[in-house]
Amino acid sequence: MFTELCNKIFDQSIADYHLHNSVNQPILNPYEKAAIEHLLYLKNWIDTVQWHLEDIIRDPLIDPVKALEIKRWIDRSNQERTDVVEYIDSYFLEQFRTVSPLANASINTESPAWAIDRLSILALKIYHMREEATRADASAEHREACQRKLDILLDQRNDLGAAITLLLEDIGAGKKYMKVYKQMKMYNDPSLNPVLYAKS
Repeated sequence: MFTELCNKIFDQSIADYHLHNSVNQPILNPYEKAAIEHLLYLKNWIDTVQWHLEDIIRDPLIDPVKALEIKRWIDRSNQERTDVVEYIDSYFLEQFRTVSPLANASINTESPAWAIDRLSILALKIYHMREEATRADASAEHREACQRKLDILLDQRNDLGAAITLLLEDIGAGKKYMKVYKQMKMYNDPSLNPVLYAKS
């Protein structure tokens, strides 16, 4: 199943990141650029770096200049994440280009790639909740509470994986159809953000 491939690559990306555990380390994507695996690894790497940036920026003693630098980094990361999601949807549009939707075909609330985006974030939640559930310097109560949360996250990943699999099967059978809307983010566009175009 495609979701099993996703989970495998997301776990690989997270493990690779934590070999050095630094937001400044370069990505070493092991997959060929033309392969969907390359996009999945890139997608999760962006999410993983951003996860740790979000931790860093919440330090109450962080230097305000450093915080602004990280906030802008997170903004760039969000744009990159959106771009990669759209590339993944382009892959699916190509996969299903010969499928003719049935007369009663319906559209899903989100595209396959945006559902896979949630699967990537779930992989990160699972990794870090597992860390907390096994943290040697934490109390037994903390570990037990985190284990209960981990069990829910694992169940959620199974459910989301099953839903994505069904969505892909339905698109392939013509029961659902894909319609992808580009994320028309306005705040990054100098011609659409009034703060930016007022200065030009």
